[in-house]
Amino acid sequence: MNLYRVAAFLVMTTAAAMAGQPGPASGPLHIVGGPNTGGCIAGAISLPPEGPGFQTIHLDRSAFWGAPSTIAHLEQFGTEAAAAGMPTLLVEDISRARGGPLPGGHVSHQIGLDADVGLDMRPRPPLSDSARETIELHSMVRPDGRGVDPSVWSPREIALLRMAAALPEVDRILVNPAIKQQLCGEVTGDRSWLHLIRPWYGHAAHMHIRFRCPAGQADCVQAAPPPTGDGCDATLQWWFDQLDAPAKPSAPYKAPPAPAACRAILSER
Repeated sequence: MNLYRVAAFLVMTTAAAMAGQPGPASGPLHIVGGPNTGGCIAGAISLPPEGPGFQTIHLDRSAFWGAPSTIAHLEQFGTEAAAAGMPTLLVEDISRARGGPLPGGHVSHQIGLDADVGLDMRPRPPLSDSARETIELHSMVRPDGRGVDPSVWSPREIALLRMAAALPEVDRILVNPAIKQQLCGEVTGDRSWLHLIRPWYGHAAHMHIRFRCPAGQADCVQAAPPPTGDGCDATLQWWFDQLDAPAKPSAPYKAPPAPAACRAILSER
C-alpha cells in the first residue's frame, strides 16, 4: 500500500467514524450476499477522494468503500477517461466500509461491487472542494422520460458508456430506459457491448456499474447474466409502456434482512 493510499485510507476511516459509521472490518476480503439480497463486506478499501481522472462527490452523504478489485477498476476508468480527453469523472456511492444498507434503499450497494458514476460529459474543470459537496448531477433525460435531452446528450456519453462496459469484470451497467433507447438508435459498428447496458428506474444522471463477484468469494451471490442480444427489442419498449400505465400505490420500502454471515462483520468492534 503506497503512501497516497495510506493517507486516503486514514481520511476515509476518519470520515466514517465522524459520521457514526464503523471503519472497515479486518481480515481478508469476504463478500457476503448479492445485489438483490443485501449483504456486507470485510476487507474493503476506500477509493481516494480524488485521483487521475476522477473525483468523489457528496462526501457528506455518500460512501466510497469497495472490494479492492472494484476500486482498481474505478481508478482504471478514471485514467482511461482522462487519456481520452474526458472531463473528470464524478463518483458517488460505492458501499459503506462494511457494506450493509445505505440511506435511500440502495440494496445493491451493500457488498462493495457497485458504483455510481456521473454521465454528463460536457467540458468542465475539476470541481473545488465546496462544489464537490453541492453539485447535483444533470439529468440526461427529458422530463417526460421518453428520450434523452438533446441539449446535454452527445457522442461523449456514448464513448463513456462504451469505455465503462469494457472494464474488467463488469456484470452490467444500469441506465435510464431513455438512455438505453438512445444507444440502440445511435450506436453503429460494434454493438456487442450494448447487452451490458440495462434499463432501470431512475439512473438519468448517472450510470450504475456492477462488477462480478471476485474469484474465491463463495458467499458472494452472483446475479444471472444479462440476456443475450443487444437488448434493443420489445423488452425495452415495456419500460415506455409503463409511462402510460396508471400509477400504482407503492408499498413502504423494507430492506431485506442481512445474511446471517454478516452478523460478525457488521458487529466487529
